[in-house]
Amino acid sequence: MMPESGKGLLTAIALATSLGMASPAAAQQIGVDDDNKVVTVGAFTPVTGPVPFYAILTHAAEAFYRHLNDNGGIEGWTVRYVTLDDGYDPARSVAVTRQLVEDEGIFALSAAVGTAPNVAVIPFASEVGLPMIGPIGGASAFFTAANIFPLLPDYGWSAASNVDYAVNDLGLKKIALLWENDELGRSAKRGFDLYMEHLGLEPAESVPFDVSTTNFSAHIRRVANSGAEAVILFGSNANLAAALKAADLQGLDVEWFAPFFAADPSTFRLAGDLLNGVHFSSWLVPVTSDDPQVAAYREAVGKYYPDDPVGVFGLNGWSNAALFAEGFRALLASGNELTRENLIAALDGLKDASVGGAQGVSFQPGDHRGTRQEGIIQAQEGEFVLVREFRPYPEVVFDAKTE
Repeated sequence: MMPESGKGLLTAIALATSLGMASPAAAQQIGVDDDNKVVTVGAFTPVTGPVPFYAILTHAAEAFYRHLNDNGGIEGWTVRYVTLDDGYDPARSVAVTRQLVEDEGIFALSAAVGTAPNVAVIPFASEVGLPMIGPIGGASAFFTAANIFPLLPDYGWSAASNVDYAVNDLGLKKIALLWENDELGRSAKRGFDLYMEHLGLEPAESVPFDVSTTNFSAHIRRVANSGAEAVILFGSNANLAAALKAADLQGLDVEWFAPFFAADPSTFRLAGDLLNGVHFSSWLVPVTSDDPQVAAYREAVGKYYPDDPVGVFGLNGWSNAALFAEGFRALLASGNELTRENLIAALDGLKDASVGGAQGVSFQPGDHRGTRQEGIIQAQEGEFVLVREFRPYPEVVFDAKTE
């Protein structure tokens, strides 16, 4: 059993631990109210800080749980969802997670926002045996820890998907990478570099930037001087919009690529018509899909957050929240005790599941790569259109060993 720590544990458990008489099963049932059939989960989210629009992700997750609870919950169980602001500051993310564990007694993290914040939380979550279900970020660190179940791909796989489309479908060879200088961008860079090497190509340019960057003039000059035919940017939709504006001012005419979460109506509001023509690798089905789970997302966000755009950005938050529900439903079906450890075991048996807008989601012990394919979406006249069907990630990157 994994030990719990922190002053917020139930007094009886803390006392038993201090006497060397801890009940691990009791400790792991924190967050589960059997009498009232309520399970408590939580998340950190950047209400403040450099990316406050990421709140759309959490609004969609909250809409999922409200919709779920309004329609009978999970086999009669209600989900209590507690979110706290971390300002997209990884150090604060750790402090907030500790608060959620010690003060709120959460059963699991669900749809917590940000690659770097989630990576920072891993040591604490592992120490206390806290499941991290559907972390909204893409990093190789998520695929090896026993307590982490990601839907999002490693951004390196997505970067490789963009390269694959640029080279093999569009015939481009000179490709530059603009990457956010944190774990999100470093993951993308690893996959980009590996797949470019596999193809026998040299990057035209590789330029890091801070997530708070608003002026991309110098970055675009470097790209322009490299002779790049295409630019892949891995950062926020605000970063993408700022880079497109800088490129427009400098007359840089290239093909642009970005990660799935920027394929959202909010990015059109930031970039305007400059977004038209940009390509996005996406592990989610189009938000206009007739899939019942995607239709439920559109309906619920319209009901609970009518001012939020309906797009792939929100579908991401919805789908990652749906993963906890899928796991908890499997745990209930197993008949096993409602513990964190057994939730992990239930998720490890998930196979070819439809989870929100994701298809074919599977986990097994030692392999938590939940999503295994992507399509290519393009911004066209204010819409996002699937221009290449879903394909498996380039094998050389998908199966690569990472630190």
